[in-house]
Amino acid sequence: MRVLITAAFLLLLSACQSTYYSIWESMGVEKRDILVDRVESVNEAQEEAQQQFASALEELTVLINFDGGELQTAYDKIKDQYDASKDSAERLTSRIDKVESVAEALFDEWQDELSQYSNESLRRDSERKLKDTQRRYGSLIKAMHRSADKMQPVLTALNDNVLYLKHNLNASAIGALQGEFDKIKRDIELLIKEMNGAIAQSSEFIDTIKSN
Repeated sequence: MRVLITAAFLLLLSACQSTYYSIWESMGVEKRDILVDRVESVNEAQEEAQQQFASALEELTVLINFDGGELQTAYDKIKDQYDASKDSAERLTSRIDKVESVAEALFDEWQDELSQYSNESLRRDSERKLKDTQRRYGSLIKAMHRSADKMQPVLTALNDNVLYLKHNLNASAIGALQGEFDKIKRDIELLIKEMNGAIAQSSEFIDTIKSN
């Protein structure tokens, strides 16, 4: 029964997506246009995530170097940074999923339409462009997932810090977290580097799509 329910849900989801794309196509917006828009949306989410995780690092730096003041306020700030970072990660993952959805629909349609050509030269050229676009897309989506995956270790470490401080809100507790700081800093720097790489690949992919 569970398998049937899952299959029915997937069919319904597929039908909804098909209707969604059909509506846009009726207004002159093709799947390739939607793909470009969604890749750009991922870029925006990556840039926002970079800023957010950098902000979290700044706040953690302040906390680690805590030298008097209200500890509760310091804790509240780092907790807010963790929550915002988690939201940023979820937003990025959701947008990557949407890129994958429209890319799959686009490539399926492109492949199916190859059989409709009567001109063999045009068909071969279209097939070559399809394979090249799929290759570039495969590299891009891997880069997107790599950058998204780099967020999880940082979120895990930030959550550990927040939980520890929640139940040990004192100066000695902050001292205990100093050993974790360097690793978090390295992870965030690596995350930002991965995202910069993914953003650069996205720009190249968009240029390729627009030139086809």
